[in-house]
Formats: sequence, C-alpha cells, structure tokens
Amino acid sequence: MPNNRLDILRQMLEQDPASNFARYGLAMELVKDGQLDAALEQFQDLINRHPEYAAAYFHGGQTCEKAGKLDQARAMYLQGISVTTKTGDMHTRSELQAALDILG
Repeated sequence: MPNNRLDILRQMLEQDPASNFARYGLAMELVKDGQLDAALEQFQDLINRHPEYAAAYFHGGQTCEKAGKLDQARAMYLQGISVTTKTGDMHTRSELQAALDILG
C-alpha cells in the first residue's frame, strides 16, 4: 500500500526542491517507513542546502545509528554541534552533545 504522506511530500519537493519543510518531512517519513538510506540522502541534501537546519543533524545522526553507520552518526553530531554553537542554538547543541556522548 503506498504511503500517501510520502507521495504528498515528494510532490511538494517536485514543486519546490528548496523547501525545508518538505525535505525534512520526507526524511522523517522515510525513517518511519524503514527506508533509512533514502532518509539519510534527504537529511544530507537538507544539510547541504540549508546548513543551519539543526534538526537535520540530530535526526540524521539518529538515522545513521539505526542504519548501523556509527562513524557517520558521530560525524553528523559533531557537524551539528559546530553549527549550533555558531548559531547560538544551545538547546539543540545540548541534544546533539548528549546523543554523541551516548554513542561514545
């Protein structure tokens, strides 16, 4: 059975490839659907297009962990910590640091 949310989000991205909302939403739906590699591609694309989008680092790192890509998760968390330090987003920075600490 097709996932309507996935279809809708893909259509939104076709109309506006730069949409943070649609790309982040698509990545999160792909995670829910178990399509981890496809989700990681969307998180990375979001980061490439909008490097200040802090949630992409956290959820991208979490997705890397689920996919067993621990080195990639560490790198994503560290990159997110750097970005959130520069932007002053201390709440997300602390979440990224906690995720990194748990990962070890």
